Amino acid sequence: MAAKKANRNPVTKRKGLSANAWTTIAVVVVAVLVIGGVLLFNRKDNPAPPQGTVAAEILNPPGSNTLTTASGGAVTVVEFIDYQCPVCEEYYQNVTKSIEHDYAGKITFVTRNFPLPMHPLAVPAAKAAEAAAMQGKYREMYDKLYGDYPTWALAADGKNVSEDTARAQARFDAYAKELGLDLAKFHADAASPEVQKRIDQGKADGGKAGVTGTPTIFVNGTKLEPSGNTFAAVAQQLRGQLDKALAQ
Repeated sequence: MAAKKANRNPVTKRKGLSANAWTTIAVVVVAVLVIGGVLLFNRKDNPAPPQGTVAAEILNPPGSNTLTTASGGAVTVVEFIDYQCPVCEEYYQNVTKSIEHDYAGKITFVTRNFPLPMHPLAVPAAKAAEAAAMQGKYREMYDKLYGDYPTWALAADGKNVSEDTARAQARFDAYAKELGLDLAKFHADAASPEVQKRIDQGKADGGKAGVTGTPTIFVNGTKLEPSGNTFAAVAQQLRGQLDKALAQ
């Protein structure tokens, strides 16, 4: 009888696994399932910021505040702002005003609230703007807040952001009087759940759109990624994006 050939197959030649080995495998499998479940749960509840174009219903829901409106609405600019943000004020002075002037009647310009936690007066200012909007004076209050920025937003040194809520509120009241607003209604609206909801919605929508700081601008849902080192360069870049959108 011929001798039985040696098994040279490295798979079938392998002996059965020990109890310890099976235990190790079981632990690894359970760990993989648990980690996979955690990742799936987190991915569902905390979606990654969207890539490309952001939907209009996120950026510009009904009732959003507008600075300018164009018939047909072919091109919409949405800016997420923090009223106490120094860079937002610089954008207002050096970018936004010139864009509004030069593209009047051609674009719809929308602003959304995105107050940052390091600016203690950002929310009170947003409430003042929203309360003015409820009396049809949003644009005018917006201009007051940024046009008179140093008197309420900056500390006495003129450099650091202010934490003086009383001084800021006094300025907001002065703006309301200058705009002919009903002051009692202005105060009631600023303190209302409706105004707080609008501010919270801006923050939530900004988060969905991938906004992490201010100002953040979108043109027809496409985020502007500033590449210049000056405000003039940013304005030129924004103009290029607007011209491209208008030409389509």
